[in-house]
Amino acid sequence: MKKGVMKFTAVAVLLSTALAGCGGGTTPNNASEPKTETPKAETPKTETPKAENFAITLRHINVRDTAKNTLALLEKVVAKTKTDVPGLDVKLDGVEDTVNRDVKLKAEMAAGKPPQIFNLFGGADTANYAKAGHLLPLNDILKELGLDDKFMDLREFTVDGKIYGLPEAGYVEGFFYNTKLFADAGVSAAPTTWDEFLKACEALKAKGIVPIALGGGAGDGWAINMLGNALFVAFAGPESQEGFAKGSTKWTDAGVVEGFKKLKELKDKGYIDTNVLGLKYPEGQAKFYTGQAGMLFDGTWAANAILDKEKSKVHETVGFFTVPTVGGKGDGYINGGWSNGYGFSAHLNDNEKKAVKAFIKNFYTAENQADALGKDRRIPAMKGVPTPADSHPLMKSIGEAQAKAKGAFPAFDALVQPKVKVTLEQSAQELLGGQVTAEKLAEKLQKVQEEANAGK
Repeated sequence: MKKGVMKFTAVAVLLSTALAGCGGGTTPNNASEPKTETPKAETPKTETPKAENFAITLRHINVRDTAKNTLALLEKVVAKTKTDVPGLDVKLDGVEDTVNRDVKLKAEMAAGKPPQIFNLFGGADTANYAKAGHLLPLNDILKELGLDDKFMDLREFTVDGKIYGLPEAGYVEGFFYNTKLFADAGVSAAPTTWDEFLKACEALKAKGIVPIALGGGAGDGWAINMLGNALFVAFAGPESQEGFAKGSTKWTDAGVVEGFKKLKELKDKGYIDTNVLGLKYPEGQAKFYTGQAGMLFDGTWAANAILDKEKSKVHETVGFFTVPTVGGKGDGYINGGWSNGYGFSAHLNDNEKKAVKAFIKNFYTAENQADALGKDRRIPAMKGVPTPADSHPLMKSIGEAQAKAKGAFPAFDALVQPKVKVTLEQSAQELLGGQVTAEKLAEKLQKVQEEANAGK
């Protein structure tokens, strides 16, 4: 920052006086008393310091049409941040979430040059980037801004006691279902057991209705793994996935394999969309909210599209239920947490750090969290955010499912190394495509897991 130069000018006025005589002499009658004028100091002139222009990049994933409200909120925060930080320009860089996570951010982190602000996943991603020295610790900043006790849960962004990221919103995963199609198929209520679930699927299929919408084609194997993750935890319990990276549990354990078998069974029986590998994730999602499928397994972030009155045909006939009981160790648990948000580069200069602080202050407010909950049905990441009185019944049923759950577990990819995640995405597609069995998938995964655990 350039500093203004202060110019000071001193003006001295010297007046001469005539002194007549000295000692005991007398002053002439016509002589005047000496007159003195007080000097007037000139007012110091100052130059207003000129702000140094600089730019930062903000990488976000709000690129789909269903994220238009989230993008609008982000743009509002950016405008406020630019006002608060003289000279700041913010370049918004919108990138599809999988491309950001698995391609762009990985390459940038490997080069040690991430954007100043970027979308970040908690868990393994955060741990790896923090240990490489590329994430900014936020503990002191949160304390300075009075936000250190305002978040629901920061565990997935915390490494060795230091906070390296802030969740944007929370999520819960489960089945959204079309109550009208269920009734048309003779199913009167959401299933609570696995047998009831299979009967509901069969009834929908008999009516010519796709039971479970799912788009898990090229690049979107993660969408298949949402359901796969829920199933193997239902059988093996949350502790199974917590032990993969520690070596205390294995992908080949019976409960884990059973979960993958059940996933394959749903596909083989025609309950999962037969075109699952030909559809992208948004296409599978759209198949549900346009009324072509009875169910959709997805995260609560999907509620925004499902309840869109202009595009959705199910916004008045949609309900929610969690994975039915299967008689396993994970019965009653729900997949949910606060895994996705923003991280910040550790390589910031002073101006960029000011911009980051202003962004955090402006973005993470109760007002913005309430706005996201009301418009996009996004579960707040911060405490004390009231649920709108006019909340849709769907959001109330999601809240009830959370309240009834024994506990929550994060997505498996928050707990394992990135190479394991990528391997399972490819393997899940192979499983539904009939190229591998559940047992072979588990063996392949365990081998990659052991290599990752050994640092290979």
